Amino acid sequence: MIRYDSHVHTCFSTDSKEEAINYIKEAQNKGFLGITFTDHNDYDFPLDNGKAQFALDFDSYIDYMTKLRSDYNGIFDIRIGVEQGLMKSVASRVNEYDKHEKLDFIIGSSHLVNGNDPYYESFWEGKDVRECINAYYEASIDNVKYCDNFDVYGHLDYLIRYAPTKDRDYNWKNYYDYIYEILKSLIYKGKGIEINTSGLKSGLKNPNPELDIVKLYKSLGGEIITVGSDAHFKEYFGYRFDIIENYLKEAGFNYYSIFKNRKPEFIKI
Repeated sequence: MIRYDSHVHTCFSTDSKEEAINYIKEAQNKGFLGITFTDHNDYDFPLDNGKAQFALDFDSYIDYMTKLRSDYNGIFDIRIGVEQGLMKSVASRVNEYDKHEKLDFIIGSSHLVNGNDPYYESFWEGKDVRECINAYYEASIDNVKYCDNFDVYGHLDYLIRYAPTKDRDYNWKNYYDYIYEILKSLIYKGKGIEINTSGLKSGLKNPNPELDIVKLYKSLGGEIITVGSDAHFKEYFGYRFDIIENYLKEAGFNYYSIFKNRKPEFIKI
């Protein structure tokens, strides 16, 4: 069983109201050894009725999480991370983030394409689905090319969670060239990928990314892989981690990673 969840959101993220302490209690009840909190920071995310979204109060976040980690020192392993929204247009800000090296871990994720998130129906309305997917992967290629300050790339095929028919009509091989280029860029830069189980709760057949993409990452020389539930509520902490050990082994991995001080630690499966 995977015993560390490396992608969890709390009330420091716009889209969660969960207290960090509730995740820790849930994790302990489920027999986990540690957790990495990764609250959202997305530069230039569209305003909601004039209010900023996904703009992390970094100093307050660090102060709170540092104290929490101190409180649980020797009892439970707490690590401090951020899920950073990647875009070519904000690459300079992404690359300057956390200058004082307070974080253990940064997930780099592609959420926006031309200012619109696939999470919203407006991303898909009146458009050809395949063109939407092409646009997402084209943006993703630019994001990983121009943004350097992250450790693993999050939920590579994220938008499939929200496609009109989810993954029922989706074949990743139709987008092979995009995905190949993304993976090659990540490996060249020494970045990892994550296995993200969140889509399973909304009806996807596989975690993000699916097994054959993980196999491709491994075959191209990728070694760093983290596992995250992308939980926004405590009930989804460690969601479906029971299937991930075999998933990783089938892809050729004998280890998964957690991060401390932005360096990977490899844990034998």
